[in-house]
Amino acid sequence: MNQNPSAAASILSDAAQQNYPVSALYVLATPIGNACDITLRALHVLAIADAVACEDTRNTNQLLQRYGLSKQLMATHEHNEREAAVKIVERLRQGERIALVSDAGTPAVSDPGARVVDAVRAAGLQVVPLPGASAAVAALSASGLDDQRFHFVGFLPSKARQRETALQELASMQAALVFYEAPHRIVDTVQAMLQVFGPQRQIVLARELTKLFESIHRCPLGDAPAWLEEDANRQRGEFVVLIQGAPPSDGDQADAERILRILLEELPVKQAAALTAQITGQKKNALYERALELKNEAG
Repeated sequence: MNQNPSAAASILSDAAQQNYPVSALYVLATPIGNACDITLRALHVLAIADAVACEDTRNTNQLLQRYGLSKQLMATHEHNEREAAVKIVERLRQGERIALVSDAGTPAVSDPGARVVDAVRAAGLQVVPLPGASAAVAALSASGLDDQRFHFVGFLPSKARQRETALQELASMQAALVFYEAPHRIVDTVQAMLQVFGPQRQIVLARELTKLFESIHRCPLGDAPAWLEEDANRQRGEFVVLIQGAPPSDGDQADAERILRILLEELPVKQAAALTAQITGQKKNALYERALELKNEAG
């Protein structure tokens, strides 16, 4: 592979030239597995930060060492987040830059961090997001699900009855559903999903994303329990679980058809289908096909 050191140096220089204000909290996404997925902006901010507020100091210290960095670490996890937020605000008021990280991915997204961000904002101080690797988005991009929208759920309740209630509330949602799940609960969770959503919807089981044993499996929900049981290795690692959105009801389809017919009187097929999808939340591709049929019927 041809390498261009001057180009890499130029990109790093661009990252350094951006404005990085003091008295600011930097909400910084870290890799979800592969350490190469760190961004250049994230590395620069970690280098100039006065301290790093982190979920687990041991994990973050190892991460920083991978990039040749050493920083003062402030433990900021679910059990001490309010107290840590007070200390972070005090240090920001003194003109420091503090990076906020979780063990993997983006802080405050199914991880600690929201209380810190809320406290910093309440104090009138600046919060700067640094986007990066996202397990949910990575799984969606490789799923092939064509729902026009997605709904991020994160972790379900661990107790069976509460989990079933949460799933029931999502059953009619016409959007791809995105869950996080731990390996010791994956079998029970998939079985609960089957009971609530039925066997026909597609499920995507994305495991150990960006890591050595990454796997992404898609199948009808009715086939998923047997697939998991066939090989114990399929139950290992951290999961992103995607469930295809609910199909539209007969009433929803009738409304979409009516809207589509009205728009076709004034607009081209593609635009009419796109607007109908925005209004109804139904799939644009299916509406486009139906619009073509209506146009052909009209001669």
